[in-house]
Amino acid sequence: MKEGISLREINTAAGQRNSTALQYHFGSRDGLVRAVLDHHLAHVVLRGTALLDRYETGGHGADSGAGSDAESNAGLRELVDGLVMPLCAELDCADGGPEFLQIAAEVVNRSDWLFESGSLIEALIGPHRRWGELAEPFLSEDAAGRLHRRFAAMRFVYVELGRRARQALPRRDDRLFASQLTDLVAALLTAPLSTRTAGLLRDRDRSD
Repeated sequence: MKEGISLREINTAAGQRNSTALQYHFGSRDGLVRAVLDHHLAHVVLRGTALLDRYETGGHGADSGAGSDAESNAGLRELVDGLVMPLCAELDCADGGPEFLQIAAEVVNRSDWLFESGSLIEALIGPHRRWGELAEPFLSEDAAGRLHRRFAAMRFVYVELGRRARQALPRRDDRLFASQLTDLVAALLTAPLSTRTAGLLRDRDRSD
């Protein structure tokens, strides 16, 4: 959805003869976008809840006492699947799933969002709050806090899926795409801070 598109243009594209139909039903352009997000996120949350329930009952996690790096990595991948796979399923949703992913990518990639109650970005990120809480033990203190790695991971997933959804059908190797997306998100979450990044954080702390 183009940033400056008007309700009148959306109405025309939808083939509506009544020029006030969208405004009547949704109130505004943001109201329409919110309705699209809420409709699809309801299904995403249901899928994600099942995966996160399985993750928690399986005893995985950075603080689960599993011990080995291999077990911790497996737990992290299973957790990341709880974010990635429910959204990847929208690629094959005939009820506007690819379009939802493209809209969501534009919403999450805007630079001027404030996470206020009722905002579009809060509507998009809020449903992943449980996932974010479960991911926190895998992150360093700075990555979990000031560097906002979890939001960066969510934004990366949405942007990549928006790009994927724009590809012409038939797409090739969606399963490979989804598996690599999980790999990349796991790496993004746990990548160690470089000496330069750590130094810049210290410099910022001294200047605050």
